[in-house]
Order: sequence, then structure tokens, then C-alpha cells
Amino acid sequence: MIKKIDHIGIAVKSIDETLPFYTDTLKLELLGIEEVESERVKVAFLQVGESKIELLEPTSEESAIAKFIEKRGEGIHHVALGVESIQARIDEIKEIGIQMIQDVPKKGAGGAMVAFMHPKSTGSVLYELCEKTGKGE
Repeated sequence: MIKKIDHIGIAVKSIDETLPFYTDTLKLELLGIEEVESERVKVAFLQVGESKIELLEPTSEESAIAKFIEKRGEGIHHVALGVESIQARIDEIKEIGIQMIQDVPKKGAGGAMVAFMHPKSTGSVLYELCEKTGKGE
């Protein structure tokens, strides 16, 4: 069901201020920066072995990331689990009583289809199901 940890999402106030720690200090490769307008967030992906770190910067005070930072501060936001057949995984998870934030996947950063499990059902951890097709999996 789960192929790997695809990425760990980290909420930050500023990618520009945070990025040098990851690229200069940790020597991680920056794969790219993009804006996901639907989520009001700018993201930067960094390669860590077969997984990635996703830095998430809010582009609006109304974004979920801005609200997260306001409530909890900067830090780990979610763990993304790489899956195949994301809709089938959502259906299976719901069948065993896990509450989903999205019942159908939506387009996320990097062209992935994503859906989040509600932390109330997962021991207070926000998990993202992430299905990628094509290059860069």
C-alpha cells in the first residue's frame, strides 16, 4: 500500500531565509520552487536520498500554512506517503474508519495527486497520500 516516505513538509515563514540552511549547511540539492495558487503556498523541494523535504511558505494570511505557523510556529507540518492508485487507498482507509480531509485526490505540488488524512484519526500526525506519475517519482 505505502511505497515510501515521499517527502516531509516543513512550514516556514520564508523560503528565501530558510533555504541556505538546507542548501549550504546540509548540502541538499534544490530541485525547484513553485507556487501552488489553490493552496496559497510557495514550495521548495530538496532531495534527501530517495525522499524529499518540502518547504512550505504561505503566500496569504488565509492559507492553511499561515494558520499552522500562527498556531504552532515553524516546523514539521506533514509526512507524505507515496502510494499507487490513490483513490483506492483513500477508499480503503475510509473503510477502516480513518477520517480523510479530502475524499477525492486533488492536484498538489509537482503535479502529484494528493489527499490528507485528518490528524484526529492518526495520532495527531497530518499524513498526506501522494501519487506521482512519470518522471521524478
